[in-house]
Amino acid sequence: MPYRIEKVNKLIRREISELLQREVKDPRLGNFVSIIQVSTSADLRYAKVFVSFVGDTEDKQDILNVLTSASGFLRKELARRIKIRRIPELIFIWDDSIEKGTHLLKIIEQVNVNDTPPMPTD
Repeated sequence: MPYRIEKVNKLIRREISELLQREVKDPRLGNFVSIIQVSTSADLRYAKVFVSFVGDTEDKQDILNVLTSASGFLRKELARRIKIRRIPELIFIWDDSIEKGTHLLKIIEQVNVNDTPPMPTD
């Protein structure tokens, strides 16, 4: 991935995170939405924004709908904050890597507890 695209990805990720924390006032989002990664196309037309949510994941489609409806506002604010020729169209995608990691840690913990040798008795 070219250095310029990486730099744009990091910049967009940082700015969207800040906008979600300070500017978007939708109560369905709360303060627990995290922008995990941004992947911008080479021509800067599209940016996939990978999102995760700390808490109950049954509301993930609702959260994605809220973010999609706020994408126009987010693009407008990105245009004000970032000086690039074209602001990409934002596509929000659910990222469940945190959930998978938590699940794997629980499995490892269970295996370690089950494989612990018994203490010798005198």
